[in-house]
Amino acid sequence: MSASFHPVRARAGISLFFFTNGAMMAGILPRYPEIKAAFELSNTAFGFMVAAGPLASVAASSLPAPLIRRFGAQRVALAWTCAMAAAMVLAGFAPHVGVFALALGLAGFSDAIVDAGQNVHGVRVEDAYGKTIINSLHALWSLGATTGGLVGAWAASRQIPLPVHLTGVAIVLIALAALATALGRLPGDQRPVVATESEITPPTKLPPGAWGMILPLVVLCIAGVAVEDVAANWGALYLVQVVGATAAFGGIGYTVMIGAQFIGRLLGDPATDRWGSVAVIRMGGAMIAVGGVLVIAFPVAPVVMVGYALCGYGCATVVPTAYAAAGRLPGLPVGAGITYVSWLMRVGFVATSPVIGSLSDLTSLRVSLGLLAVVGVAIVYLARVVRPAEQASV
Repeated sequence: MSASFHPVRARAGISLFFFTNGAMMAGILPRYPEIKAAFELSNTAFGFMVAAGPLASVAASSLPAPLIRRFGAQRVALAWTCAMAAAMVLAGFAPHVGVFALALGLAGFSDAIVDAGQNVHGVRVEDAYGKTIINSLHALWSLGATTGGLVGAWAASRQIPLPVHLTGVAIVLIALAALATALGRLPGDQRPVVATESEITPPTKLPPGAWGMILPLVVLCIAGVAVEDVAANWGALYLVQVVGATAAFGGIGYTVMIGAQFIGRLLGDPATDRWGSVAVIRMGGAMIAVGGVLVIAFPVAPVVMVGYALCGYGCATVVPTAYAAAGRLPGLPVGAGITYVSWLMRVGFVATSPVIGSLSDLTSLRVSLGLLAVVGVAIVYLARVVRPAEQASV
């Protein structure tokens, strides 16, 4: 290890980068009720519109691993952060629902690449740091999302025009991402990479037994990220349509859920070191199930907020733990494990919002959010799939 390496500085850099990624798209989420109303969308149409991001992210499936091996995880993440910021500015100026969906698609495509890049570099920093930090890195993502959500809710309450709001946020976050990249460098990051043809092409054949390790982690990730999808796309709408809250207050629901997730991720690293990731994830799944029941059984603002908080806290360690396990799967090229898990997670994620939207139009939004309780039970059952990777890292 280079004598000039500063692990604390590297951790601060990658933490700040996760923060910027969390904040980038969060600001628009509290404004979804007014956007839905402006475009005169049904719940079904809204569900398909917001699915443009996850759908486009699937198209980025083959890009992260070869780009990371060729240019380095940090450079790739920074470049595509700039692309995601441009997409959010486009969303702010979108005159038609089709343009808005296109902007969400560009943002989702870019985010898939950023997500893989920052997690690959995060695992490298964790290995250099010498103890578990992956949950705290994702905690900074949650803090960024909370901050972005608060800014979005404030902008909605002040009726700040969407183009002004999103353009200002994009400029600030690009600057922060550039600073984070400079702080987060590790020894060897600046060395040129000479790649062979096989290294810049995604692997077409995985080692024996690889899919048996990858797919369970994918299913666990889909379950965990479904909670985030409900918070991002439906949390504000539920408070406005079912609970009867104002649009400005509705945006606070997302902030409560992601804020609780932030706390859960801060506490997730010491909890994982003490009790193990399986036990922590099982407890989280139980909290999500209870929170989901509270949300649909008692549609009054204080109880719904408690339910959102339980769901956010419960899902805190699910995706970070699965990503860390994927990043250490034996026999795979650098970045491939996280790329495969991230890609397939997004394939499953595509269906979440359209299913909720269609079910809510057939029944009610209240009934469709029963998905939270179902997901919580599924996470309790699936928690054991991280055990082999947990044992391998000891």
